[in-house]
Amino acid sequence: MASSSHHVRRAYWCEDAYYQFTLAQIEQLEDATAELHQMCLQAVEKVVNSDALLTRFSIPKHTWDFVRESWKLRQPSLYSRLDLAWDGKGEIKLLENNADTPTSLYEAAFFQWIWLEDQLNAGNLPQGSDQFNSLQEKLIERFATLHQQHGFNWLHFACCRDTDEDRATVQYLQDCATEAGLPSEFLYIDEIGLGEKGQFTDQHDQVIGNLFKLYPWEFMLREVFSTKLADAGVRWLEPAWKSILSNKALLPLLWEMFPNHPNLLAAYFADDQNAPKLDKYVVKPLFSREGANITIVENGQEIARATARTAKRA
Repeated sequence: MASSSHHVRRAYWCEDAYYQFTLAQIEQLEDATAELHQMCLQAVEKVVNSDALLTRFSIPKHTWDFVRESWKLRQPSLYSRLDLAWDGKGEIKLLENNADTPTSLYEAAFFQWIWLEDQLNAGNLPQGSDQFNSLQEKLIERFATLHQQHGFNWLHFACCRDTDEDRATVQYLQDCATEAGLPSEFLYIDEIGLGEKGQFTDQHDQVIGNLFKLYPWEFMLREVFSTKLADAGVRWLEPAWKSILSNKALLPLLWEMFPNHPNLLAAYFADDQNAPKLDKYVVKPLFSREGANITIVENGQEIARATARTAKRA
């Protein structure tokens, strides 16, 4: 007898389409990405030095010094994901910077390579086709640098329970760290404890010195333990200054700092009295998980809306 409650299975991975680039196009993408990344770092410098901007970015006031200190100490970062729009011909445009909890890493770094080999073997791609991304090699290289040059001698990895995608992403990153010679251990976010001296501890009561967490700063900075962050002595991946970059307020700030830059879309704060009247625009909240609560407006009418989701990451 069939059960009345059943899950509809949807394909997670679509294999019947792919993007084909020339080397010149890839170099164009790489150049734009590098420039946008530097612009974003300039934006962080501006925000941490301004109470008004920290307020504008909705960074909780009791965490300002914690965020500022992470930038002042240049606490190292592992990765970011810039989301770009491009038709292959015109200017590349930045949609947003997933600088804190970017996923789809496992798929892009690992599965795409397997897909490429399978398609080559099946004769579906021209011989000599290659994958332009070298994410896996760069991740391993970065973990090695953190280990050898930044003193990360042990790294804890953490994510939420009940999220298969997050768990797979963290397991993949842990494998990359292992390959780089960086010892590590996994625990769930809810297993992190508070020691007698204010340090964060793992499930074995070991002090956590370095922690990679696939868990958004905008959650952490608002939770009860946020008052303990500054004194815990943890080096975080991603560091707390990423709370500025993963914030949609970055987009109007970049447009203000670099007006009419070819790789930026015009962006304004909703309460900006000087913003021009736009016929078509997209409304984004400062914090949005996987596109939640984004609306598209055309000629004063809302034509599309992404409703809130329960996802924990971007």
